[in-house]
Amino acid sequence: MSQMLTIAAEELENPLIPPIPELVIGLIAFVIVFGFLAKKLLPNINKVLEQRREAIEGGIEKAEAAQTEAQSVLEQYKAQLAEARHEAARLRQEAQEQGATLIAEMRAEGQRQRDEIVAAGHTQIEADRKSAAQALRQDVGQLATALAGKLVGESLEDHARQSRTIDRFLDELEEKAEAAR
Repeated sequence: MSQMLTIAAEELENPLIPPIPELVIGLIAFVIVFGFLAKKLLPNINKVLEQRREAIEGGIEKAEAAQTEAQSVLEQYKAQLAEARHEAARLRQEAQEQGATLIAEMRAEGQRQRDEIVAAGHTQIEADRKSAAQALRQDVGQLATALAGKLVGESLEDHARQSRTIDRFLDELEEKAEAAR
């Protein structure tokens, strides 16, 4: 029976609930370990966590500063690019204006040279015409004097008389030619 009683007493004990002395010893050991961890390990953990937090915040601040600086550089680049485009457009406009001015100057110079060449040509033609008229006048005069001399039967070798006769004859021819027009 005693054995049965022992078995019955063991059955009454809950296996999930430890005996009280073990529970007290475990609780004291837990408080000692927890106190040791709180005194020694917890400040180190908090220190490491604080360093990580500062590093992360510093990294975020650095990233924000870098982003702000990058944005500033981008704005400067855009401003310089716009200025360069404006300058290129201005230079292109100036080049076009200079080209148009140069073309106008070259045209004016060409026109002036053409006018000079035409005027020189007219002058040369007028001089050649006068020279040809003078030569023709002399040839016609000599032929007329020779013919008149043959008709009259006397020599018209006197130069003054010959000039007057030739001039009179040619003047009459010119008057007839103008009248015919």
